[in-house]
Amino acid sequence: MRRETKNENVLNYVYIMIGATILAAGINMFFANLKLVTGGVSGLAIVIEYLSIKNYGVDIPLWFTNIVINIPLLAIAIKLKGRAFVGKSMFAAAYLSFALFYTSFIPVPKVDLLIASIFGGVFVGIGLGFVLRASASTGGTDLAANIIKVYLKNVPIAKIILVIDSTIILLGAFVFGIEKAMYALISTYIVSKVIDSILEGINFSKAVFIISDYSNEIAEILMKDLNRGVTGIHAKGMYSKGEKQVLFVVVGKDEIVPLQKMVKEIDTKAFITIADVREVLGEGFSE
Repeated sequence: MRRETKNENVLNYVYIMIGATILAAGINMFFANLKLVTGGVSGLAIVIEYLSIKNYGVDIPLWFTNIVINIPLLAIAIKLKGRAFVGKSMFAAAYLSFALFYTSFIPVPKVDLLIASIFGGVFVGIGLGFVLRASASTGGTDLAANIIKVYLKNVPIAKIILVIDSTIILLGAFVFGIEKAMYALISTYIVSKVIDSILEGINFSKAVFIISDYSNEIAEILMKDLNRGVTGIHAKGMYSKGEKQVLFVVVGKDEIVPLQKMVKEIDTKAFITIADVREVLGEGFSE
């Protein structure tokens, strides 16, 4: 794997700091404010803060819980998997705790549960997206899952993370009620979609596969009128046993309808398959 240049490494740490700040702001302003537990160490910290105040009159802040939980997880991860595995995640986890501290002084907006779940999801998704873009994580359940994976080798790590986060969400439902748990699930969905958009791009394109007996004519008009490159893939029809040529072309969303019309004008029996493409790099698309 190619090593990062010095400038890339510095930029990644900047991404981590920006991401952790946005993430912490989202947690403090929306999730902690209205007790929305979306899993992770931050969700557990919200529960601990609430119970400590309710039962003992002591406020255990989110940033403190984040440190206390992540320190042993980081130590165990380093021992089991080496310092290289932890990498930038150690810095990300530490900086998130710091960010949770200084963003706790931001005035909390007065919003209802739906608005909090939406905007909280957007903030947290953007923050995590920046951190993940820097090839890091904020520790917590990711680290815990990787540690458990050492002992449960046959269990996929995604399932381990799902079990841990689901347990924390259920704990939140038990402490704060089903209604808030349902809004927390909305936030969780938004977080995942925002992260996908940051990591994979938001300018979605379409990949089109065309099977026709008039592939040369179709390719020519697509290259001429849409100004898109077309690739011919040799294939064989397993039913007819005849040789086919599948055309592959990537176009923008606004070019799908014109493409369909062009193809149908040449061959009304053409078979067209359209698939979503998250990100395209190359001439005519993103650089």
